[in-house]
Amino acid sequence: MTLRSSFSRWIVGSLLWVAALGVLRYKPWQPAPSRNASDDKREKLTVGFLPVTCHLTCPVTDFASKTSKTTRFTSQRFQDFPTVVESMKAGRLGASFMIAPLAMKLREQGLPVKILYLGHRDGSTVMVRKDLPVHNLRDLRGRVFAIPSKYSNQNLVIHKLMRDQGVSLDEIRMVEMAPADMPGALAAKAIDAYFVGEPHAARAELDGSGRVLYLAKDIWPHFISCVLVVKEDLIGQRPAVIRDLVRGIAQSGEWAETHRLDAAKLVAPYFRQDEKLVRFVLTRPPDRVSYRMLTPTDQDMQQIEDMALQAGILEKPIDMRDLLDRSFIPSDIKAADINLP
Repeated sequence: MTLRSSFSRWIVGSLLWVAALGVLRYKPWQPAPSRNASDDKREKLTVGFLPVTCHLTCPVTDFASKTSKTTRFTSQRFQDFPTVVESMKAGRLGASFMIAPLAMKLREQGLPVKILYLGHRDGSTVMVRKDLPVHNLRDLRGRVFAIPSKYSNQNLVIHKLMRDQGVSLDEIRMVEMAPADMPGALAAKAIDAYFVGEPHAARAELDGSGRVLYLAKDIWPHFISCVLVVKEDLIGQRPAVIRDLVRGIAQSGEWAETHRLDAAKLVAPYFRQDEKLVRFVLTRPPDRVSYRMLTPTDQDMQQIEDMALQAGILEKPIDMRDLLDRSFIPSDIKAADINLP
């Protein structure tokens, strides 16, 4: 009996000890941690982008909106524009950065989208194999030249430059290729040159397989490649969110323009690219890409439309009143308030 009693007391004592540890661990006398009320009440919107510096303001806006009291913008990374288009057509994505002629083509095809803002100025580069004695497009006759898409401004501009230099369209073989694949293809000598948004040109420059033939700013000053595109139903249903988005993009651009090293550090994880590569693009030279003057003008868009019509990408002119909506652009653009760790 004494033995059983002692064993019973040991069991009870052990259970009480375990219970006491549980109480100390979970501290039920303390109030449960409150959820962030602002997170629960904030509007949320996903915006598509590709990991190119033309779209840099998208992840910067994502980062800046983490502390916003109004709208939380989440950037969704894509590898190519066809997937972006598919997501928009399927209703999974309402806002994205994309190449301007493609936005025009979607409008022509009946997808109700509008261009609200630009993503950048300049920021694209023509690269050639370093071992080739190429000094202009005439020297690329009979060679293979890669472009990101037939709907890209890179395609339109390079064709105009070919005409200016007296090179016929059938003298250079044009191929479409995903931007991320271009540096490797150049190094493998599968292609001889390419024209693409950064940092996919700088990759070949840094690894020694390619060299710069033209910077976009040198062949088309204030070159435009990508724009912010939003579906009309999203604009109509959530105008305050769209106003926040455009303001965020504008302020992110102003911040990036004056904080280039910090911008490289911030976006490298979003891009999943080496920070040194992004920093090179943003500083060598500093005007290689710009994030100011991002209001799309009728003249800007008309020039792109005229080239797209001439190239047969568009079948008919587009009314700029249907394409552009500048009503959300803030009149006073200040740099975003961003503090990096």
